[in-house]
Amino acid sequence: MSGSIGKEKTQMFNIGNIFAFPYALGLWARNLAFDKGWIKSVKFDNVAILSFGNITVGGTGKTPHVEYFIRHLLDNAYRVAVISRGYGRQNPKTSRFVEVDSRVEDVGDEPLQIKRKFPQVKVIVDKDRVRAVKMLMALPFGDVPEVILLDDGMQYRRLTPTRQITLINYNRPIFKDSLLPFGRLRDLPSQLKRADTVIITKCPPYLSEFEKQQAVSVNRIGEKQKVFFTTVQYFDPIAVFPEGNNRYMYSHEAILFTGIAGSSQLRHHVSARYPRNFHIEFGDHHVFTDKDIKQIEKFADKHPQAILLTTEKDSQRLRRNPAVSERLKEKIFYIPIEVGLVEDESADGLFDVK
Repeated sequence: MSGSIGKEKTQMFNIGNIFAFPYALGLWARNLAFDKGWIKSVKFDNVAILSFGNITVGGTGKTPHVEYFIRHLLDNAYRVAVISRGYGRQNPKTSRFVEVDSRVEDVGDEPLQIKRKFPQVKVIVDKDRVRAVKMLMALPFGDVPEVILLDDGMQYRRLTPTRQITLINYNRPIFKDSLLPFGRLRDLPSQLKRADTVIITKCPPYLSEFEKQQAVSVNRIGEKQKVFFTTVQYFDPIAVFPEGNNRYMYSHEAILFTGIAGSSQLRHHVSARYPRNFHIEFGDHHVFTDKDIKQIEKFADKHPQAILLTTEKDSQRLRRNPAVSERLKEKIFYIPIEVGLVEDESADGLFDVK
């Protein structure tokens, strides 16, 4: 038995719950098959592919980081495209380009959010990411991307990226977590070794060198891996609907409703701005039903002066929802966020496309 396989097996037994062992064994076997070349992976040499992924199920901020890279690459005159699985769409086996007027049911909330923010960027949703790359490279010459950003691509091992960028939540070290369903790990923590770059996300705005080293140590990040630390920046609420009434922004009450994986930092931000606040929590990528909207409206009726706040991702699933009444449309705002490096952190090497 090689040393690497031995480490993987040790990791399986460190998960903390014997019932997770079959899942861990399956992950180990699958990763081994790709590592040994028993299952082939495709590499494209004529385009830079930056893969964004994580070890956990959500909660690290992949989409804001993809947008962070898009801004930088566009500012530097790169032709950029994004490939996403399009989680939650109705026909997940199909391949389609995302347009600004696409339906969220057809393309998923995150790809639609990216397309609406960056209309000039080609966004394609496809479970088969190799097929999606080929479709992008077959576009007319002026539209062929120079850089492709692969959203949630770490576990998609049929495609070998130019760079693997792995995100870890600062507040949730991967080696202190457990595999699904007992924790939030979707992969073995030891797979972090495949990352060229590790981004520690959702950090406080400032970290000392000691705190940075602690985060590196607890996540067992290798000496040859590039490490960056980012924080979340919140901006003033923006109306989801044209009917939005800006006077609600100055209310002292807020009702926050979310369908995201990790909302603790957002809740803290809302609490700091709105002294009296409430939170209605749904599962990640939640599809708002008529019953959900009625629940929100009933709660809003009890607090008529309150602003209704949600995330930009959730707002994609509300814009065309016929259950949203005219009264609600006046009150619903989303909180824009962007990520940036923590104070005094250098971006040297972060945006490399080689």
